[in-house]
Amino acid sequence: MFLQFFVWGGWYVTVGSFMKDNNMEAIISWAYSVSPIAAIISPFFLGFVADRYFNAEKILGILHILSGCFLLLTPLFTSKPTIFILMLAMHMICYMPTLGLANSIAFRHVDNQEKQFPLIRVFGTLGWIVVGILVSGILHADKTATPFYIAGAAGIFLGFYSFILPKTPPLLGKDALVSFKDIIGLNALNKLKSKSFFVFALSSFLICIPLAAYYSYAPIFVGDMNIEDVAAKMTLGQMSEVLFMLILPLLFARYGVKYILLGGMLAWAVRYVLFAVSASTGTISLVFLGIIFHGICYDLFFVAGQVYVDKKSTADIRSQAQGFLVLITYGLGMFVGAQVAGYIYNLLLKGQTALSVQSWQQFWLVFAVMTTVVIVYFFIGFKDKLNSKE
Repeated sequence: MFLQFFVWGGWYVTVGSFMKDNNMEAIISWAYSVSPIAAIISPFFLGFVADRYFNAEKILGILHILSGCFLLLTPLFTSKPTIFILMLAMHMICYMPTLGLANSIAFRHVDNQEKQFPLIRVFGTLGWIVVGILVSGILHADKTATPFYIAGAAGIFLGFYSFILPKTPPLLGKDALVSFKDIIGLNALNKLKSKSFFVFALSSFLICIPLAAYYSYAPIFVGDMNIEDVAAKMTLGQMSEVLFMLILPLLFARYGVKYILLGGMLAWAVRYVLFAVSASTGTISLVFLGIIFHGICYDLFFVAGQVYVDKKSTADIRSQAQGFLVLITYGLGMFVGAQVAGYIYNLLLKGQTALSVQSWQQFWLVFAVMTTVVIVYFFIGFKDKLNSKE
């Protein structure tokens, strides 16, 4: 799990700065669109292949070796932006299914998922933190190809390592019937249909549109604020994520799902306001505060949303329901969001080499307003009282 997120974190934060430095600034949004595209594709791969034909650890190994090779090739095509994006897309198409496979292997080989899995999963966050500090804080390589080479090599190593993981045969037989509706979770959605769940699902999709702006352009913004070693500084967000992951059960018991989710959404709006104010005033401390907000933003929205879906689901639709949530958030929502963020960024750029202070302020305020609209809709429409005691 440490290596799983070491690979992703190795290039994901720095790729925007690398592309800007290599005159590919206009297509940064596409670098952050390949992950959502892969998230949309991966459930079909897992459902039709991984769950029926091969041991999970073997597929995990092969996919990591392939994804690592594609990542090593990616920085060789800086003079051909289309091929650069294609290589990155091939990396993510191979990499994204490994997230589900790694979780599946872990769940199959622990005795108590609720107690043991979080202790395993937290090493993923630690891997993201360590690689960020390595490529940025130690090597100062944010704008170079080094992160690609480190992450690619780690991916290939992880691929070979995966073959010695415990044997994890497929759960379904080769002749098991799996429908298109099963794969994308529509059957689960039919069983979960209620006004509150619809509001939750639509809000989850809509909120990911402004959310994608942070993942795509916050590293560039931090760099434009004359903060060095951007990727290392942004690991403060993952550090806070660990803290809020630990206290999330306490928040569930006290406040219930509605106000936990609202708190996560509100944190995104506040973060964008902090960035807007810091852009206009030059107050660096507000930038760091916005980064630290990541723990609240991510855990109180994404993790709490996963818990909510799990509690609402019965055993026969649990995996499908989680797959549906991934599809509408990490997939469709993040894809639309990356494209919207790219359009607004390029519109404000208008031929300049970097956004002005005023433009950055406008950029973040647009997404703060978007987030606020979704918050109001969710607050009015969501009536579910589910909490951890129920």
